[in-house]
Amino acid sequence: MEIWINPACSKCRAATAAFDEAGIPYTVRRYLDDPPTAQELTELLARLNLEPWDLIRPNEPEAEPLRTVPRDASHRTTWIEAMTTHPILIQRPIITAADNTTAIARDPETLSKFLP
Repeated sequence: MEIWINPACSKCRAATAAFDEAGIPYTVRRYLDDPPTAQELTELLARLNLEPWDLIRPNEPEAEPLRTVPRDASHRTTWIEAMTTHPILIQRPIITAADNTTAIARDPETLSKFLP
């Protein structure tokens, strides 16, 4: 199990605490310190079955330039590049299980799918 976190995020802390309490081993990726590559984001988006603009945190100041970028296939690269340049834009926490099941576990219901 791998979890992408921002340690300052309460939802990330809740997810890791839930795994700790359940005794589930996991690997932490602090994606602000170790930003994903464009290829990693592309693969992540495929597993999530989302488009890049669905993974953006729209209220972050770094999202401002994206407000005028179309949400279409011809602009996917622009959105992905924004996330690799400013990883703070990426929703969190993102959990990937051993079977490659991946989800953004912002709510307890989604997080519970990864717990026994």
